[in-house]
Amino acid sequence: MKTSAAKPIRILLAEDQAMVRGALAALLELEDDLEVVGRAQDGAEAKILADKLTPDVVLTDIEMPGTTGLDLATALADSDGPPVMILTTFARPGYLRRALDAGVRGYLLKDAPSDQLADAIRSVVAGGRAISPELAAEAWGAEDPLTDRERQVLRLAAQGLSTSHMADQLHLSEGTVRNYLSEAIGKTGAGNRTEAARIARRQGWL
Repeated sequence: MKTSAAKPIRILLAEDQAMVRGALAALLELEDDLEVVGRAQDGAEAKILADKLTPDVVLTDIEMPGTTGLDLATALADSDGPPVMILTTFARPGYLRRALDAGVRGYLLKDAPSDQLADAIRSVVAGGRAISPELAAEAWGAEDPLTDRERQVLRLAAQGLSTSHMADQLHLSEGTVRNYLSEAIGKTGAGNRTEAARIARRQGWL
């Protein structure tokens, strides 16, 4: 539902797929009180534009090359930037929980009705939250068992890096890396590092 306002709500979009980015901007600008003032293809570009344009809200995908939507949310929260909303295809409890921990104010799925998205943006800009109660309940009931270091080694394992290469990148000893891998494999119930990374990504822990 459209509302009247003296000033439109200024939105910055962050989405790595150009077609989706354009379609989303066109959809939002059908609303009289919403204005897309910037478009970014990843979180790093979005942070620069957010500092420059000072939008009322940032609407971002969660998985983008390089700087992700969660990285962006954390960076903006640390710099007292605008509120962040996640718009994604991922209904994974692990993702939602990490988004909430990062200070995200909204978490919506891309298959949600357009009027629901517009109303959610208005709610967040007004100081509220816009998160599905069902998803929120599921997220807080699903603990992420991984530590930050275990997450790091699993991400590198998913890229096919050897233990020695992981150790070089993380500035750790190979024995320490093997310990983190062992812990992560045990926590995910996997049989090896590749399977552990796959399970963790499916749960939204990576």
